[in-house]
Amino acid sequence: MSKFVPMPRSVRCMWMRGGTSKAAYFLAQDLPADPRQRDQFLLRIMGSPDDNQIDGIGGANPLSSKVAVVKKSSRYGIDVDYLFLQVLIDKAIVTSTLSCGDILAGVGPFAIERGLVTAHEGETSVAIYLENSGQVAIEKIATNSGKVIYTGAAKISGVPRTASPIPIDFKANAGGSYEAFLPTGNEVDVIDDITVTCIDNGLPCVVMLAKDFGITGAETSEQLTKNDDLLTKLDSISSQAGKLMNVANIADEALPHIILVGPASHGGAISTRTFIAGKCHASIDIFAALSLATSCFLPQSPAYNVANLAGNVGTSKVVAIEHPDGIMSVNLSFDASGQVNNASIVRTARKLFDGQIFA
Repeated sequence: MSKFVPMPRSVRCMWMRGGTSKAAYFLAQDLPADPRQRDQFLLRIMGSPDDNQIDGIGGANPLSSKVAVVKKSSRYGIDVDYLFLQVLIDKAIVTSTLSCGDILAGVGPFAIERGLVTAHEGETSVAIYLENSGQVAIEKIATNSGKVIYTGAAKISGVPRTASPIPIDFKANAGGSYEAFLPTGNEVDVIDDITVTCIDNGLPCVVMLAKDFGITGAETSEQLTKNDDLLTKLDSISSQAGKLMNVANIADEALPHIILVGPASHGGAISTRTFIAGKCHASIDIFAALSLATSCFLPQSPAYNVANLAGNVGTSKVVAIEHPDGIMSVNLSFDASGQVNNASIVRTARKLFDGQIFA
């Protein structure tokens, strides 16, 4: 009989902003080894389930009810392993189904802060294995005198102040979540008389033209979230596309992400409105952005029809994605066969507090 190990009263925790999200960052060794006890602890510290998360540090928003679990990696060429956990707000559920590219931005700095990676003078490279998806990311962190430099001039949409840039390179993202770049085997499918591209170059997404739903794609996220007729249509397509893409437990996992696209109007390549679990979000997830940017180069895709790709020559291309909060630029590199072999994006992160958190 295994010995009962009580849930810890408190553990070390670093609260960080990564990209446009916030999370509690933990060393794996500081959390209970048993996943059930770990999840119970995380629900307690976040204050879930409760719509306000009033009894925890969660901010009553999925963007601030996140957890990063980091450990020294035993994999060749990898510095640390990163497990992302989403703590649901209104349910006693902690899910590891998805990874989070925004929270990933804080993993490199956290690894240096905790001594898992030795800081070099000027810049420190951190190779990260994403346990949720099996992907590998390389971050370059500004460091000086053994410490992370958080201040800088980089500005990302959705964050009011500038910070030190964190370039993130992603390797071999095709089928990042479900092992198939085009999960249905087709560049386009037709669902409910709407032409769609089902793609996974980091996150399962369904890309469609906004105009096919009688909207411009320039509406605010609040306007679209209140459009019940639109949401009903998107829900039907999401359900059917999820089955075609072999995405299980669609409702709980908020998959696939629905992306409506239209012509850019602020100097970017394409305009987007992203829907997750029945809500139009004010920005776009990093991994969804990787999938969308790639779809812009599929000749049959709805995104290809509206994307402004002028100036993209050679094997390196940049796709500036407009969303309600601003613009996110994705850099793609293609091999000789025309397949994406590398994607990169710049994010920022900031340490907010470091100490003990109590359950």
